[in-house]
Amino acid sequence: MLAVLSPGQGSQKPGFLTPWLDLPGAEARLRWWSALAGVDLVHLGTRADADEIKDTARTQPLLVAAALLAAEQLPMHDVGLTVGHSVGELSATALAGVLSAESAITLAGVRGREMAAACAIEPTGMAAVLGGDPEEVLAAIEAHGLHAANRNGAGQVVAAGPGDRLEKLATEPPTRARVTVLKVAGAFHTPHMAPAERALAAIAPGVPTADPTRLLLSNLDGTVVGHGQEMLHRLVSQVTAPVRWDLCMRALADLGVTGIIELPPAGTLAGLVKRELKATGVPEIVTLNTPDDLPAARDLIARHGTPSRNDPDAPGQPLARIGGDN
Repeated sequence: MLAVLSPGQGSQKPGFLTPWLDLPGAEARLRWWSALAGVDLVHLGTRADADEIKDTARTQPLLVAAALLAAEQLPMHDVGLTVGHSVGELSATALAGVLSAESAITLAGVRGREMAAACAIEPTGMAAVLGGDPEEVLAAIEAHGLHAANRNGAGQVVAAGPGDRLEKLATEPPTRARVTVLKVAGAFHTPHMAPAERALAAIAPGVPTADPTRLLLSNLDGTVVGHGQEMLHRLVSQVTAPVRWDLCMRALADLGVTGIIELPPAGTLAGLVKRELKATGVPEIVTLNTPDDLPAARDLIARHGTPSRNDPDAPGQPLARIGGDN
């Protein structure tokens, strides 16, 4: 089975969308999506510097747009599973047929703006804890009054909360662990993001959904979600809930995934999969970063994909047509 992975915030790089704009219709798509997201996605993906694209309000719709733009070039009807990390769940949900591309981009714009606003309420941040005994790491995070916001597997947990508590954790790390304070705007996936969750919950009832046309994993617990409305509810609540990427990777192994494509900007999730699943067998992976990688990605789908005549997608079909009214 072939899985498509959508990366989250922190994976972006200046200019990473530049080569994609050479594809027919790509720039027009980005300009349409820019109108929905309220940010200039063409500028952000091509000319903006690192500081500009680390702004949460800009980064989130940029990452969702990048994943959807690249996926339009793939025969998604042969893909058996989609999953995304954090904001990448929005693009994965669209690729599973639950949301239209327009809905995913619009939600990413709202999510980014509201999470940025929540970050401004009080000084919070995040820190990566690498290594150590997993239970000791979680206990230390809790003892410092922090939250385990991301459990990424491969010996990586991301703590989040007030900046002074993060600094104290960094000076008093768990045994055999090292702590690096991250340059992010706030404590994502914690109760500090409650205002953003409320804002998303207010508009969610008006968002059209359909049930997934392929397997779709949830960051909440790594399970397969079979109903569109349930996934939409999870997308809203995930703003304040931890990302359990460790459980998503375990599900990839349990479901027998043999091939993986990570959408642009690719590399982060592929690295985690390689480290986490090395003992049980790493799937064949293609990191899709430029159009030059498309032949390898299409070949991987041809060898590991699961064709379905009932799937409404067709190669090259605009993602705007995916999704429905449930």
